[in-house]
Amino acid sequence: MAATAVRYLRAVGSPTTSVRPVDPLPPPELRCVRDDERPPVDPAEFRRVLGHFASGVTVIATVDENGPAGFACQSFASLSLDPPLVAFMVARASTTWPRIARAGVFCVNVLGAHQGELCRSFAVSGSRRPDKFAGVRHEPSPVTGSPRLADVPAWIDCAIHAVHTGGDHLVVVGRVRALGTDEPAARSGPLLFHRGSFGEFTALP
Repeated sequence: MAATAVRYLRAVGSPTTSVRPVDPLPPPELRCVRDDERPPVDPAEFRRVLGHFASGVTVIATVDENGPAGFACQSFASLSLDPPLVAFMVARASTTWPRIARAGVFCVNVLGAHQGELCRSFAVSGSRRPDKFAGVRHEPSPVTGSPRLADVPAWIDCAIHAVHTGGDHLVVVGRVRALGTDEPAARSGPLLFHRGSFGEFTALP
């Protein structure tokens, strides 16, 4: 599957002025469970248990010949200090991922506690809401030109470094090209996601 992802990235190549389709990757083939194997974990139970792990929320954004594109992502983490790498996970069926892959760059926008509604708007499928950036203030990030949203506590400007398969998701590794913070926006604290709901962070005394 890793080879498939690499061939996909090579096939899409660099952006051109022509408009090309941005179909999602096909779903992975699922291996059958033999009679002597333990049945797979129930998806609902998997979500319920993993929902106890609180995470921050980001918007991964890029821009191509069709304009800006992005999606809400809680599966984001720092990966390496030397070289500076970050990673995010995206569903193979995502309609936004092919556009990020084609552009080869993206900006991670770390959302603040005051940006819950903004996150909800980016959590909608691109097929249901094609223009998620309507009315959203943003500017080009300094190196890649990917959308940097206004009033986010932090942003990380990246180029795609590697892509790995992970079941029904892809693990995208980004090489950090630039990053920064907005201290006034950071005063509200981070936006957190826990057990299906948004929340805020309160420091212990």
